[in-house]
Amino acid sequence: KMDFLCEIVQALVALAAVVFVVLLVIAHLTAGMVDLTRHEKEKYFLTATGEKRLFPSLHDPHSRELSVVVPAYNEELRLPVMMDEAMEYLENRQKQNPSFTYEVIVVDDGSKDKTTEVALRYTTKYSADKVRVLTLVKNRGKGGAVRMGTLSSRGKVILMADADGATKFSDIEKVEAGLNDLNPKPENMAISCGSRAHLEKDSVAQRSLFRTFLMYGFHFLVWFFCVKGIKDTQCGFKLFTREAALKTFSSLHVERWAFDVELLYIAQCFKIPIAEVAVNWTEIEGSKLVPFWSWLQMGRDLVFIRLRYITGAWKLQSLINE
Repeated sequence: KMDFLCEIVQALVALAAVVFVVLLVIAHLTAGMVDLTRHEKEKYFLTATGEKRLFPSLHDPHSRELSVVVPAYNEELRLPVMMDEAMEYLENRQKQNPSFTYEVIVVDDGSKDKTTEVALRYTTKYSADKVRVLTLVKNRGKGGAVRMGTLSSRGKVILMADADGATKFSDIEKVEAGLNDLNPKPENMAISCGSRAHLEKDSVAQRSLFRTFLMYGFHFLVWFFCVKGIKDTQCGFKLFTREAALKTFSSLHVERWAFDVELLYIAQCFKIPIAEVAVNWTEIEGSKLVPFWSWLQMGRDLVFIRLRYITGAWKLQSLINE
C-alpha cells in the first residue's frame, strides 16, 4: 500500500514538473513587448480655446507640485462626480496655499462614449494648465492609460486616481503623509498605496462565497508569485515620487488589470520603499471588472509575470528611451 502511495506521489510530482515546464515555455514564447509608440494625435492636448499643444515628458524636470492621472474608459457618467470632488479639493488647497501647483490629466482610453468631451469641459472651466485630456486612439487597458498619462505629467509627485471616485479625494493627504514618512532621500524613490484591506471583513460579509474564494485566491497568487507585504495591491489610489514613477513605469509590461501587481513587483525588485495607507473607499456601480473572467485573467497574468521574469523574456530595464 505504501509503495502504491509513493508511486502516486511520484507521478503527481512528475506531472507538476511537466506542467511547470510547459507553463515556462508558454510564458516565454507569448511574452510580447509593449508598444510604446504614440500615435501623432496622442502627442498633443487641447487648450481651452482649442489650440493643440505638445505634452511634456516624465524625463523633464518637474514644474508642478502634483499631477493627478485619471484613467477613464467609457466614463462620461461617473467622471463628473469624481472631477467635481477633485477640483473642489485642489482649488481650495491652492487658495489656502498659493505656492501649491497641480494638474489633472484625464486619459480617455479609447472610449466609445463622450468621455473626452466631458473631460474637456474641465479644461474650458479651469484652463489647460490645470486640466489636460489625453485621448488614446485605441484602448490600451487601465495600466496602459495610467502609464501614458504618467509619462505626460509635470508633477513632483504623481497620483493615480480612478475615474469612478470610489476613494475620497481628500484622502490624498493620507497617502502624502505615508510618502513623507518613508523619507525618500537621497534618490527620492518612494510609493504610497491607498489600501482597502481594513474594509475586507465587512466586504466579505456582503460577498458571495464564490467571490470571496476568488478574492482570497487572488491575494494568495499575488503573495506567492509577485508582491510580499502589501495587503491590497489593487486599490486605484497610488502616489509616486516622480523618480519612482519613471523607474517603475519604464519597466512595466502588463497593461490590463494586473498592472498594479507588476508595478509593485518592479518597485520591490528595485528596493523602492512602499507604504500602505488605509483610505475611505465606496463601491461605485458601473465597474468595468467582470467578476469571474477578470479574476481569471488577472490570475493568469500574475503567474505569467513571474515566469516571464524568471525566463528572462522580460527584464528590469527601461523600455523608454532617455
